[in-house]
Amino acid sequence: MIVKSLEDIIGTEDETKGDTWASRRFVLKKDGVGFSVTNTTIEAGTENYFWYKNHIEAVYLIEGEGEIEKVETGEVWQLKPHTMYLLNDNDKHKLRVRKKMQMICVFNPPLVGTETHNEEGYYPLLTE
Repeated sequence: MIVKSLEDIIGTEDETKGDTWASRRFVLKKDGVGFSVTNTTIEAGTENYFWYKNHIEAVYLIEGEGEIEKVETGEVWQLKPHTMYLLNDNDKHKLRVRKKMQMICVFNPPLVGTETHNEEGYYPLLTE
């Protein structure tokens, strides 16, 4: 059994930060369960481009407000607490954040833990 709190992760190697976001990694590849779980925050007043070409990501918004745009089609969905979105087609997307977002993200394949977005907006597929 694995039990962790957010306080256990903040400030450790399992917390990764970008300019506008922070990702706290609760479950990683080394845990051997086939997926990873993160608690991610994204700052208000930002637009963020992401593309997880190597991962499928499911996101459950706990708090905050904004919108997500599917880059290929221009479709836009409003995001508010208790909304989930699934990037099941490795969708290129933009997140526009009106109120700071806190979300739970599940990745498959699982993250190793050191991933950060590259210049094209995606995480490399790391094995160790």
